[in-house]
Amino acid sequence: MIWAWMPTDSPSPGLDLFPVNTTTRFFCQWLQSLQLKLTSDLHPPLCHYSCRWQRASKSNREDFTAYANVCFSEFGDRVKYWITFNEPNIDPVLGHDLGIFPPGRCSSAFGLNCTNGNSSSEPYIAAHNLLLSHASAASLYRQKYQVKHGGYIGITLLGLWYESATDLPEDIAAAQRAMDFQIGWFVDPLTYGTYPSVMKKFVGSRLPSFTPQESEMLRGTLDFIGLNHYSAAFLKAATYNPDEITREYYTDMSVAFAFPGKQAVKAFFSDDVPSIPPAPWALQKLLEYMKEKYGNPLVFIHENGYAEYNIDPATCGHEYNDEYRANFIQEYIESMLPSIRNGSNARGYFAWSLIDCFELIFGYTSRYGLYGVDFAAENRTRYPRYSGNWYSQFLHPDRQRSSGLSAVQ
Repeated sequence: MIWAWMPTDSPSPGLDLFPVNTTTRFFCQWLQSLQLKLTSDLHPPLCHYSCRWQRASKSNREDFTAYANVCFSEFGDRVKYWITFNEPNIDPVLGHDLGIFPPGRCSSAFGLNCTNGNSSSEPYIAAHNLLLSHASAASLYRQKYQVKHGGYIGITLLGLWYESATDLPEDIAAAQRAMDFQIGWFVDPLTYGTYPSVMKKFVGSRLPSFTPQESEMLRGTLDFIGLNHYSAAFLKAATYNPDEITREYYTDMSVAFAFPGKQAVKAFFSDDVPSIPPAPWALQKLLEYMKEKYGNPLVFIHENGYAEYNIDPATCGHEYNDEYRANFIQEYIESMLPSIRNGSNARGYFAWSLIDCFELIFGYTSRYGLYGVDFAAENRTRYPRYSGNWYSQFLHPDRQRSSGLSAVQ
């Protein structure tokens, strides 16, 4: 997230040439202003969609590593958990397939307002470079900073749960295939050094391959995995013949989505969508899936929350009683308990979000905040919602005796 503030005049500045400037001093002062305990518990992403570089260009791996080096050097004594990329398993799809996110590249058959790009191949090239950029930054951190600072480095993925809509073998296989395309796309290379076999089969030559040296560099570069989890999708096997249509990420997956899917992503821009449907049971399944498939890695839930959509951004939004949001968060936290009892290595939970903010797809028309923002006020006045009070008291059980707010048992 600091990348967007850094000057990047040189196309490939190299590890020792990336400038330390006013930006780093600003963030040092900001971190210093926070309590030390709070700062060490933060999980800052090095890139949260805002990196100004072409994911499809492999020359930028060096740039990202140089940038990471500055962050590790300047802030590493106050940051315990580093995230290289936030949601790199959806960034290439939205940016190089559907064309919704920067750099807005796509093919007209699949994306929105496409002017250039190739939806069939670019998402896989971009993801490939993100993986190798992560591995390079993680290698640098482990060699130069980890022992000194005692920190950890990982990656955060969008982690929906895909559930078969029926008991038919082909639909069960489709649900697993979707999990491989979503989670396995990144966690398999970072755990085993190679892409899931089902992706190799369904994507074919459009899926880049790793050299033996790259596989070795990738393998085992996760100290933890972050998951941004909001809901589940029920799906079936696709009824079309993949060999008879033009291919891209979603058609390669060869599934029929109930939610969210490509068409649902597009529908968000025109239809009345009140919110993503909650499915707290799915979080338990997701955590236990990570345990069984990937050797029980350290997992943090980095995003989970409830939003309302299609809100007029000019309205003040003085909505104090959002008990439904507090219930949503409580149900999801409660769903983590049985997974932990069953042995999953889930270690933390972050609610999204502290305050109403600018959402990358919906702007100010969706609101997740435990604290609201009066967008009609000149100074954008902040105010606490019921959910903010509930969450604060949940985190401080000693305050609950006098609150009347329920706690997770």
